[in-house]
This record gives sequence, C-alpha cells and structure tokens, in this order.
Amino acid sequence: MSPIIRECQRRGIDYSILHTGQHYSYNMDRVFFEQLQLPDADFNLDVGSGSHAMQTARMMIGIEEVLEREAPDVVLVEGDTNTVLAGALTAYKMGVKVGHVEAGLRSYDRRMPEEINRVLADHCSDYMFAPTENSRNILLGEGIDATKIFVTGNTIVDAVHQNLGLSERRDVLGEHGLEEKGYFLTTVHRQENVDDEGRFSSILRGLELLSEEYDLPCVYPAHPRAVKMMKRFSLTPNLRLIDPVDYLSFLQLEKNAKLILTDSGGIQEEACILRVPCVTLRDNTERPETIEVGSNVVSGTKPQAILEKSRMMLEREPNWGNPFGDGNAAHKIIQIIYNDFTLEREHLADW
Repeated sequence: MSPIIRECQRRGIDYSILHTGQHYSYNMDRVFFEQLQLPDADFNLDVGSGSHAMQTARMMIGIEEVLEREAPDVVLVEGDTNTVLAGALTAYKMGVKVGHVEAGLRSYDRRMPEEINRVLADHCSDYMFAPTENSRNILLGEGIDATKIFVTGNTIVDAVHQNLGLSERRDVLGEHGLEEKGYFLTTVHRQENVDDEGRFSSILRGLELLSEEYDLPCVYPAHPRAVKMMKRFSLTPNLRLIDPVDYLSFLQLEKNAKLILTDSGGIQEEACILRVPCVTLRDNTERPETIEVGSNVVSGTKPQAILEKSRMMLEREPNWGNPFGDGNAAHKIIQIIYNDFTLEREHLADW
C-alpha cells in the first residue's frame, strides 16, 4: 500500500492509515513505516494473534469504531489477509465504498484462508483494481459488474521500483556471509504448509536436497509461525535459518538469489519483476501469469519434485516480461476514485 499512500501525499488527498496490528513483530511491522519513510498509522488496533474468527472479529469491532468517527468516502484494502476481509466487510455493512487492490486473484483452493478472504472481499467491493486482464476475466466470470472492475497493474511493481535503489544501500549479503547468485532463498509460512507435519517436513527435505546437489546454502528467513511449528514437530533442517528480515533487506536477498523457493503470492510477483527464477512450494498459484511468462513453476511439496522443478528453473534464461504493470498502479487507482467522486459530486449538483 506504500505507493498509494505516497500518491495521496503527492496529490494532497485527505487520507488516514488504519493498522490492525495483525503482524506485530518489529521486522514484520514497525520497520516498514521507518524504512519506507511512511507516516505513522493514524489508528492502530493492536489485535495481535488469535484464531481466525477471534482475530477477524476484533478487527471488525475496532474498524467499525474508527469508520463511525472518521466517516470516510472510501476504504481501500489490499490482498487477502484477515485485515482485508475485516476492512471490506465492515465498510460494506456501514455503507462505505470499498476498493479492493489486487482483486480477482484465485488459487481455487478453499483450504487456504486467503482464498476465502480474497473472494469475499471482491464480492463486497465497489471498486476492484485487478492487476491483469486474467484477473479481470475471473471477476467477470463470477458475475461481477464490469463497471466495477479496473485493470491497473499491481502496486507491488510500484513498490519494487520505488524502493529497490533505497535497498541497495544495505549490505545484507555481507551481514550474512553471502555472495551474489551464490545462494538459494526460501520462504515457507502458509498455514496449509507449516501446520501440516508431513507437508512441512517434505518441503524442508526438498530444500535440503537442492542445497546438497548444488553445494549452495539455502537461506530461510523463518516466520515466527514456522519456527513454532518446527519446534512442535521436532524438525531440524540443514538449512541457513535466519530471523525475519526487513523489507529492504529482503529485496536485496531476492535480487541477488540464484533461485527463490516460496509459498508466498507476493514473492512470486517480486521474483518475476526482479527476473529471478522462482519455484512455488504449493499445489497451485493465484499468480498464473508468472507461469505463463516462464518466471515461475509450481512444484508441490514432494522432495524430488521440488528438486526437479528447481533444476528446470535454474536452466531457464531470465528474459521474461513483467505482466503486472508499468509501475504506475497507485496513480491509476487514485485517479479512478477521484474521477468517480468528481462525477458523483457533479451529478448531485445538477440534481
């Protein structure tokens, strides 16, 4: 969302940042505001962890109080988290217009909480900002009014372009004793992977096989949830486990990796933008565009399949195009909303 915040600042548009506190560790929360030079959140609900129902309910209660007090014209949410669902649903029920940034993504895997979140957010939104034509077609196929759908590209492209230069001031490779293109980078954090002992242990074994075959370290900034489940399942993988790193450091780790292996949706896109080959450690992806252009492949979670798909991607030339836009998504999104409210005001004045 940082490019949208910057676009509002540039244009002098009145806005507020509401932070639910769904992520609450320093490297997954506060550091973003500091490094990206963003203003502090105007509202912080500090909901913390909890079951999906408990976390979402706490968010909705807090969001309702803020919306009642602030009376905004539109609420923007991005992605597929519990925060997105809570924000979209609360605003919709209060009669506030909702804009879903990154709309129309589908994995068609209902085991993923994120899939339910993104579907429900789309179907209660007034503006759906689809990253690609493929996302637009998905929304149309679900019966959504075409006048509510806008293909803008994804703000993740804006964010990478805006912040890559800033990230190069950091010597994250030196801090971790790494060399350019001399390591693999992995992230595994999704519930369906890390909460399942069989799937998690299978993924970790696949990463070990890859590291052994190429004699390169596999660097794994481990999410707190993943660390907790490793301890619960008594898993001690022979990987380079490090603490979660901040966004700018992670951009550098991505840019300089030989290969990225992940179960994250956003990282699939960042790998594509940065032209680093990617293997998705899942059975499906809501970013099929990455498969189509050749920057990514889905491996599943079996060790040998992970190794084979990694070999395939390492042999591929990183000469694909970026299907997620030109880096001006935030400008387009704000302009669409501005135009809509201008027309609405003119219509009311005429009436």
